Amino acid sequence: MKKHTFGIVIAGILAVAPLLIDNDYYLHLMILALMWVVIGSAWNLLAGYTGQVSFGDAAFFGTGAYTAGLLHDHLGWSPWWGLLFGPITAIMVAVPFGWICFRLRGAYFALATLALNEVMRHTATIMDGFTSGMAGVMILQSFTSKIPYYYIALALAILSVVCVMAVMGHRSGYYFLSIREDQDAAESLGIDTHFYKMISLAIAAGLTGVAGALYMNYMGFIDPEVVFSLHDISIMAILVGIVGGVGTIYGPAIGAFVMVLAQELFRTGGFGVITSLAESTGNASMITIANNMTQAHTLGFGILVVLVIRFMPNGIAGDWEMLVKAVTKKR
Repeated sequence: MKKHTFGIVIAGILAVAPLLIDNDYYLHLMILALMWVVIGSAWNLLAGYTGQVSFGDAAFFGTGAYTAGLLHDHLGWSPWWGLLFGPITAIMVAVPFGWICFRLRGAYFALATLALNEVMRHTATIMDGFTSGMAGVMILQSFTSKIPYYYIALALAILSVVCVMAVMGHRSGYYFLSIREDQDAAESLGIDTHFYKMISLAIAAGLTGVAGALYMNYMGFIDPEVVFSLHDISIMAILVGIVGGVGTIYGPAIGAFVMVLAQELFRTGGFGVITSLAESTGNASMITIANNMTQAHTLGFGILVVLVIRFMPNGIAGDWEMLVKAVTKKR
């Protein structure tokens, strides 16, 4: 219990945050960050704990999102049923893929997950009679306030962290770690590595599918380019894990908030500060900086990852004690 004090305190703070934040913009950012906690935790279970680096999160995210939207479009069901059926359909995509591709190792498996993303994106695009193709799927949002979405996202984020914690405390978690450290040695000890990699993938896909269903309900619109995006979903999931701390329980949660903040910092030109300065001063150099900054979030992500790898190779959570010591020493 003592070692989870940090997580309990943060969950408590997040629970009362809407009472203190009366601004839809900041609530929107927090909802996105909480969604990324779910996706990052899922990726961390598969890649961080089981050692199977994946670029396929977009495939499972998009499957969950489309499940929620298509249940509404074709059956007239509430898109909130996607929170139940989204993970199921994501697992249905993941299991046959894993059964075939887990015979591959290392970079070959990672490349296979890249292919899965593209297969799902093209499938959603060309099956326009079923998915509406590039026109996308649109639904009416259930709530006008962001607060219900915030608490649903918070509940799913806490559930995902607790789920990973429970799995890693179970015997399966030890098998996952043994596969990550040395798959051949694990097999020599009688561990069915293929089976346990499938279990890890199924749990990860299910969690990512839930996040996709939440996104559909919250945003109200999806198309193949949005929810099956390699850069915006799969790469972002990896960055969340790396920055927060691969193979740590709370790393993805920390990484999610850091990456959403960094993304918005670049997108809005320093939350509007640099853009406002450029407009007020009329300085040509400042205007150029403001324009470039709003388009350079990919470069910013790259710089952030390089700095983390250089100075905190285990991520913020993994090197937290070192970070605290470095700060206190300077004081």
